[in-house]
Amino acid sequence: MNARQHPPGPVGASTVDATVDPTVDPVGASLVQVRDQATLVAAEGIGKSFAGRSILSGVDLTVNRGEIVTLIGLNGSGKSTLARILLGLLSADTGRVWRAAHLRHGYVPQSITMDPAMPLTIQRFLTLGGAVAGAELDAILAEVGLAGRRAAQMAQLSGGELHRVLLARALLRRPDFLVLDEPMSGVDVAGQAQLYQLIETIRDTYDCGVLLISHDLHVVMAATDRVICLNHHVCCTGRPESIVGEPEFRALFGAAVADRLALYHHHHDHGHDPDGGVVPLHDEHGHDHDGHGGDGDDGGHGEGHVHA
Repeated sequence: MNARQHPPGPVGASTVDATVDPTVDPVGASLVQVRDQATLVAAEGIGKSFAGRSILSGVDLTVNRGEIVTLIGLNGSGKSTLARILLGLLSADTGRVWRAAHLRHGYVPQSITMDPAMPLTIQRFLTLGGAVAGAELDAILAEVGLAGRRAAQMAQLSGGELHRVLLARALLRRPDFLVLDEPMSGVDVAGQAQLYQLIETIRDTYDCGVLLISHDLHVVMAATDRVICLNHHVCCTGRPESIVGEPEFRALFGAAVADRLALYHHHHDHGHDPDGGVVPLHDEHGHDHDGHGGDGDDGGHGEGHVHA
């Protein structure tokens, strides 16, 4: 599949005030004027609460075309909730979300719920949303490393294979903006390196922007352009450091794995108390997240569901 041609910029892009139903009059035209032409999605001042509990507060995030942004944070820190707001699947209580005109998005959930006794082939799963030509189905499966697996049963797939099928389903939309929610969950280190390579290839092939969500606070995809650490608000941002030159890591996992992974070092000026409140740090060393947790779930929005 060849890289697709795109219009030069987000002419006619929409800006949505999160306090207003997105289907009603868009507001905030000033945001359109300041967006770079490569910008696909931009969020400013996003806030969201569930049952009186603040999940997100004052969150800013931008994803550009051709960029891989990794969003990290512990379980319950608001990562999946933020992703759903960016995609328009959930309304924020405060703040604004800007999206490029005619934006096509693809979403890969953390997991899916299905009855293991229910016969469901990969082909049937990929066509639940509508008919797909056989040639297109074969091309997408080959693209994600599952050539010739149309008839395989979903219930019999490994964790890595399941993530590839979910990715294939997202790619059927030919996305400009691809959101991957915990794609490495249940995948070993070698499998993670292969998936990272696949994601990088997809980014290059589709010329899309990628938001990759992870609860791993320190090891990220080497091709990541920016890392954002979230704990209900943005704690810090930065670029990962390559671990290619670490001889112990290369000896343990091999060069193919080491080349795909990188380390992210946090630089925080605050910590969090047991209730999630911000506690200023008075030393220069930041913290290691041991007490930087998010108990409970992420508003109940990290899991996909399949209905045959």
